[in-house]
Amino acid sequence: MLLKSYDEQSLLFNTNFLETTSSDGFAYRGELVIEEGEVADAQGRRKPPVSLLLGAVLLEQDEKLKLLVGLLNDLSLVEALLEKYGKDLADDMAAMIFTRNIGEPMLLETDGKQIVLMPLDEGIPWNEAIDELALEKSDFKGQSSGDKLVTLYKEMKGFKPRGADTVLLEEALNRTIEVKQSARGPV
Repeated sequence: MLLKSYDEQSLLFNTNFLETTSSDGFAYRGELVIEEGEVADAQGRRKPPVSLLLGAVLLEQDEKLKLLVGLLNDLSLVEALLEKYGKDLADDMAAMIFTRNIGEPMLLETDGKQIVLMPLDEGIPWNEAIDELALEKSDFKGQSSGDKLVTLYKEMKGFKPRGADTVLLEEALNRTIEVKQSARGPV
């Protein structure tokens, strides 16, 4: 139970749900800690995480991650994400990482696996992934929260965004753009 061990290590943050699926897997939505905060006191409690995979959507089956969806504020965090969780990725996994500082979709080739990198200025990774795959509400009708992730995984396998180049991490990092935050709220 990989996700349970993540939970015990406090690597799951702001959990929406962590539950079993009808196919004997585990599903999680929330945030995934990439870099933990430093130890704050003698009792071992930690400060808030330094970096997170925001809006993380994870599906575990047979002690491996089959589905990985989330948002990174900076593409450079993908290296730390893969360093920490790369060993847990299944060979047939499907991954879609939304990133604020890229301008066009890319397919990241790493350790024999492909990760879809998608630009996203604002939005929720779960909703954006559903939109990219052209899924409808009816595709999820009557399913539990966990089984919705199984449906997403099945649709995402083999997905390639139109016009996306296959790149290695170094080239992907060279294609980042500068993000300008727009002011929000009352002036």
